[in-house]
Amino acid sequence: MIRNPFHLVEFSPWPLVGSLGAFFLTVGFASWFHGYGIVCCFFGFILIFSTMYQWWRDVVREGTYQGFHTGQVSVGLRWGMLLFIASEVLFFFAFFWAYFHSSLAPTFELGSCWPPVGVSFLNPFSVPLLNTAVLLASGVSVTWAHHALMEKDRSGGIYGLLVTVLLGGYFTFLQIGEYNDASFNLSDGVFGSVFFVATGFHGFHVMVGSTFLLVCLFRVIFFHFSDGHHFGFEAAAWYWHFVDVVWLFLYLCIYWWGS
Repeated sequence: MIRNPFHLVEFSPWPLVGSLGAFFLTVGFASWFHGYGIVCCFFGFILIFSTMYQWWRDVVREGTYQGFHTGQVSVGLRWGMLLFIASEVLFFFAFFWAYFHSSLAPTFELGSCWPPVGVSFLNPFSVPLLNTAVLLASGVSVTWAHHALMEKDRSGGIYGLLVTVLLGGYFTFLQIGEYNDASFNLSDGVFGSVFFVATGFHGFHVMVGSTFLLVCLFRVIFFHFSDGHHFGFEAAAWYWHFVDVVWLFLYLCIYWWGS
């Protein structure tokens, strides 16, 4: 048998189950918005979370115990993560485009000014500035954890990841409080729509990144990573730095300049 450095993936049910979960989630949200209950939406969430857990479990098993993540496979995984982050950049670019399209030339319906007439915007030097400091600190702690792993300092990696996950949770807590204190909501014209969609999707990415790093924390505790074989953590760190950079642009453009 001719051996090659590539991982030939076995048949997996998770792409099909995940697509069904996305379908039920979309239909469920549409039915919920029209007042038909959340049963379909709840079923979609169950399928999505089950797929996430079991697919992640299979990838961890392949890379940690079965040795399928060779050097060539790791190169492919790196390219895949880079392309995924590039797609996320374009995803947020659309929100910034919508924001500047409306804010640089506000129409008569908006009062010809930005923020629109009647909107009392948030103080950029209160909770938003604190959130900026929290995310920047989390970027430092995740870098600390990465360097600790490369230096074979397992305890440093654990502490760095623990601090990062806690800071990510604190950011989410502050953002929820900010939303509760806001004097406007999602239905307040283009301003409310763009603000809550852009910052809300960023908050969702923070929760996904925190979960990603939490899984990496448990993997470090269970000796899944070594100084030369820890791409799962590197991917999480890349994603977290991307989230940090997006927040800096959100703070500068929407919170500071937009106020």
